[in-house]
Amino acid sequence: MGKTVKDFLTMKKAGEKITMLTAYDAAMSRLLSNCEVDMLLVGDSLGMVVLGYDSTVPVTMDQMIHHSSAVRRGAPDAFVVGDMPFGSYQTGVRDATKNALRLVKEAGCDAVKLEGGIEVCEVVETLVRSGISVVGHLGLTPQTASQLGGYKVQGKDITGAKKMIEDARALQAAGAFCLVLECVPSELATIISNALEIPTIGIGAGGGCDGQVLVINDLLGMFEKFVPKFVKQYQNLAPEMREGVKQYVAEVKAGDFPAADQSFSCNTDYSELSDD
Repeated sequence: MGKTVKDFLTMKKAGEKITMLTAYDAAMSRLLSNCEVDMLLVGDSLGMVVLGYDSTVPVTMDQMIHHSSAVRRGAPDAFVVGDMPFGSYQTGVRDATKNALRLVKEAGCDAVKLEGGIEVCEVVETLVRSGISVVGHLGLTPQTASQLGGYKVQGKDITGAKKMIEDARALQAAGAFCLVLECVPSELATIISNALEIPTIGIGAGGGCDGQVLVINDLLGMFEKFVPKFVKQYQNLAPEMREGVKQYVAEVKAGDFPAADQSFSCNTDYSELSDD
């Protein structure tokens, strides 16, 4: 059996770091689950790294259900968090609850994640009362990046930092069991982490957070459109993948693939089937 909300709270108290990675399909979720990743996030980042959109905004609920279901099938025992896409919770608690329930009931997610601070606390409270575990998200919130001036570090001034601390406390009070901090100065992220009883998961927020998350395509060097400053590429698979495909194309063109090792044979005499 995978981890539970209670386990993550216990890890926070014990000072044990939490690992989270994104997954968008069954094959990857199975691999990550076998690597003992603590938490899998079906992020709406799939819009950019899988579906080819320029942002996360176009991602729909049906797309999130589709990919989250695949991740659950690939990793039936993992703790899976599904992103609430843009437009799925901004129209009120009724719509938010309906959509969050879809991620839990139809896709099998253990929790949902949504962006925002005090302005979404009523939604968070309602979801928690409905039995849905919630992860908050502060700092750079990709769904509203245009309002923030683009994909920039947040909380660099005192006013913004105080607001983020206030938002973090409010999300905890509303019932969120975990909080993602994205593109936040490490000093501020550490202050927030120390002020909360719930764990923080950083992405571009320094080592003072209670855990870390990366997009798996970034970690493995499979997304080459751009590489954020906070990403560490543990592998660089894109060149190797291209080389493998090029070799395949060359061997097929030359008639070298398939060879005998990749072919089937039998003792049947098929000569009578051949045209003279």
